[in-house]
Amino acid sequence: MVAPRPDPTNSEVSSPDGYDKASSTTRPQSHRRCDHGFVARTRLWGAHRFVTRYVNPVTSMIAGWAPGFGIVVHEGRRTARTYRTPVNVFRSGDKYLFVLTYGSDAQWIKNVLAAGQCELQTRRQDLRLVEPELTLDPDLEPAPILVRFIGRLFRITEYLTMREA
Repeated sequence: MVAPRPDPTNSEVSSPDGYDKASSTTRPQSHRRCDHGFVARTRLWGAHRFVTRYVNPVTSMIAGWAPGFGIVVHEGRRTARTYRTPVNVFRSGDKYLFVLTYGSDAQWIKNVLAAGQCELQTRRQDLRLVEPELTLDPDLEPAPILVRFIGRLFRITEYLTMREA
């Protein structure tokens, strides 16, 4: 039996998804505490280690020039090491939109949020992006329609937007 979802208008409920942060019994196992609150892990979270180790090196070969892809160059929060992470990226007006396939618990997102900036290599251009803004939106409204459809299948509810410096 599934526990009823708490009333999001209740002042004791402080997370954006309506779950009480103080009580672990009302929060499903797919949610995890991170630096900026609770995040819902997507259905793809279980594959993220495999993808990081085996798929990302292959994707990195095309991500710098292929449409819909890019490489985020960011600095580690603790190590100050430079990392290059292939991502799906889309232009939305004057901002760049990153649909967070694994949720906001991925290390590259934490690094970018901590630094407040990153470099993006996309379509053979090097861009400096600033002002990262994490958004929880189950409909993925600004994303292309195919990405929204895939997002619903895999329970992707978050995206990151940044503007060019």
